[in-house]
Amino acid sequence: MSKWFYLILLGNLAFSTPVFSADLHHTSANAPWGGASVTPTKYKPQKVVYDVHVKTAEAVASVLDRASHLSMITGADPFEQSIVLVLHGKELSFFAIENYEKYKDLMKRAQSLIESEVINIRMCKIAAQSQGYAPEDIHGFVEMVPMGDAEIIRLQYEEAHAYMQ
Repeated sequence: MSKWFYLILLGNLAFSTPVFSADLHHTSANAPWGGASVTPTKYKPQKVVYDVHVKTAEAVASVLDRASHLSMITGADPFEQSIVLVLHGKELSFFAIENYEKYKDLMKRAQSLIESEVINIRMCKIAAQSQGYAPEDIHGFVEMVPMGDAEIIRLQYEEAHAYMQ
């Protein structure tokens, strides 16, 4: 065979098969489009309101993680950004003082995020009352607002917060 045959064969192999792969488990059969790429993006400080209406401690932890990551990736600047979590669902019981021992780690995590002054947790007073809680029954790092839905709307339209769920 001629050397041109081998050069063409080598060229076809070089351009049809990735030499370096981020994940060697991907094959053309199960990943015909390859793997995703990361787009480098610089984010500016944001104003965001999270509409929190979840049922489990794991779901609350996930919301706290998302808010924390958002704070970090956008600069964690208490003067230029605001991240507000508005609680008005079953998650209210996790923030009740009577349940501290059961949800101690979760509450310590939530309180530590408040210290940054970027993240704020607000609770719907109507929802709390409907679940049998008064403001004094809830941990002191939580701010009680008259109505969760009204607070979400106010933050969106009066303070230009983006809505997150």
